Amino acid sequence: MKETVVSGIRSTGKLHLGNYYGALKNFVQMQHDYNCFFFIADLHSLTTHPTPSDLHGNVKQVLVEYLACGIDPELSTIYIQSDVPEVAELYLYLNMNAYMGELERSASFKDKVRANPDNVNAGLLTYPVLMAADILIHKATKVPVGKDQEQHLEMARTFGNRFNRLYNNDYFPEPYAFSYATSLVKVPGLDGKGKMGKSEGEGNVINLSDDPEVIRKKVMRAVSDGGPTVENQPKPEAIQNLFDLMKVVSAPDTLAHFEGLYNQCAIRYGDFKKQLAEDMIMATAPIRERIQAIAADEAYLSKVAGIGREKGRESALKTIRDVRELVGIKSF
Repeated sequence: MKETVVSGIRSTGKLHLGNYYGALKNFVQMQHDYNCFFFIADLHSLTTHPTPSDLHGNVKQVLVEYLACGIDPELSTIYIQSDVPEVAELYLYLNMNAYMGELERSASFKDKVRANPDNVNAGLLTYPVLMAADILIHKATKVPVGKDQEQHLEMARTFGNRFNRLYNNDYFPEPYAFSYATSLVKVPGLDGKGKMGKSEGEGNVINLSDDPEVIRKKVMRAVSDGGPTVENQPKPEAIQNLFDLMKVVSAPDTLAHFEGLYNQCAIRYGDFKKQLAEDMIMATAPIRERIQAIAADEAYLSKVAGIGREKGRESALKTIRDVRELVGIKSF
């Protein structure tokens, strides 16, 4: 019997290179070897209070781009989180056994509080519990996550094990981080500081659907410096990030060429960025074309969402029936 893999992406609109190289390329491989559930996390996005039109449009965009990246609804289960209400029910049960102190210590919660002090809602506090419900509802053992999500995965194990102890049953298996690569991939952004992510602003990301000219403008504005002054000197973070991006999208000999120029203090960042932009355009071209074709086929998207809803609920209903029995919730 195949092991179960679960992963989701928040419905915050367009996917970017960080999503693709950090996870989606692995997803395409995983679906041949594992029982895969890939969901669009629209409930999670409610913590930021999107408008109804934005929420629906973003869900559609992510669904389109999942499919364009190669996720096959015949091989995997692709569903919208809110289409499987059993997730919210398990979230409720797990919340009853989650403690305020451990939730307040979550690194992501602390970051959100600092960034948005006027929007410290209960959904942000219990975000790790909903993540745990997403994973445990399908009794997954493997979860493809980035390094920034590893604490949440540890908390999912905590909540699952706590449930098992409270109800004296080894029901939930322990989920662990998983990647086909030798290590979890972190794709840097264009701001010179951290990972590629929309939370840092649109200028930090290269979206899979970005037109070539948009990609060129974003890359040319990427943070750099005045260039090296000593041969073979270490690269500052902003420059290392650009080289790491080139490592992702460019040919090895292209990367080696610019590494050599940098080490010889002969690099021209204008030329470097132009090459990086063109390699990004080439890497995303097939996906961009599929995005345009799939987005225009409303009937196909409706069919895929319907199939995902049925398959997702079939798995989730079995778990909820078992959980209710273990908790002691029974019909008369």
